[in-house]
Amino acid sequence: MAESLVKTIKRDYASLTERPNATTVMQQLGAWFEHYNTRHPHSALKYLSPRRFRERQALNN
Repeated sequence: MAESLVKTIKRDYASLTERPNATTVMQQLGAWFEHYNTRHPHSALKYLSPRRFRERQALNN
């Protein structure tokens, strides 16, 4: 799971940063994780964000 998350962060976030260096990446990680958890669709979660998927699960239980 961790390797998949790192790959996604590198592919979908860090590679799109104008000058991706360690300092820039570290400054942006919080915002990227927030976006990843609230807006980024995940195929394994029926193309919902993790937060939305958990909200739907809670409503169905």
